[in-house]
Amino acid sequence: MKIVIYHSRECDPKKCTSVKLEKQNRVQITHNMRKIPYNAIILDAEAKKSVSLEDKDQITKYGLSALDCSWKRLKNSSFNFKSKRHHRLLPFLVAANPVNYGRPCILSTAEALSATLYIVGYKDEAIDLMNQFKWGHTFITLNENLLEAYSEAKNSAEVVKVQNEFLGGK
Repeated sequence: MKIVIYHSRECDPKKCTSVKLEKQNRVQITHNMRKIPYNAIILDAEAKKSVSLEDKDQITKYGLSALDCSWKRLKNSSFNFKSKRHHRLLPFLVAANPVNYGRPCILSTAEALSATLYIVGYKDEAIDLMNQFKWGHTFITLNENLLEAYSEAKNSAEVVKVQNEFLGGK
């Protein structure tokens, strides 16, 4: 499965999960938006639709892409993705990485990729990706019930329903 990350060079390379995954040949990093596969599912914190099982075929065929940038500069960096389609948002999850441990929805790129893989049915691949980090198993354990529930949802609307029920909404 092809995973391409657009890296904006806004983070500390020593702490960057994308850089570590690239060194292990798990992902490809690019600094050129044209290298992002046109039909890939793109993780975008400003997307309107949640990732779900219905995205599995698209990911299998065209790959998965993410924007690796500072959360503080998301608005400035995310405009680069606006020319692409198939944008997806992740539902509520809690970070386990050392920089944002315990913070909701502030995931590292590795956590976001792993969560996406898990939700669309690539659970073994998701776990394997997180096993590259000392804290990786904690991300899966911390979010296991939610990840399982999201992975059972058939589409984006059902994922959002699961999220809202978890958060106390209807």
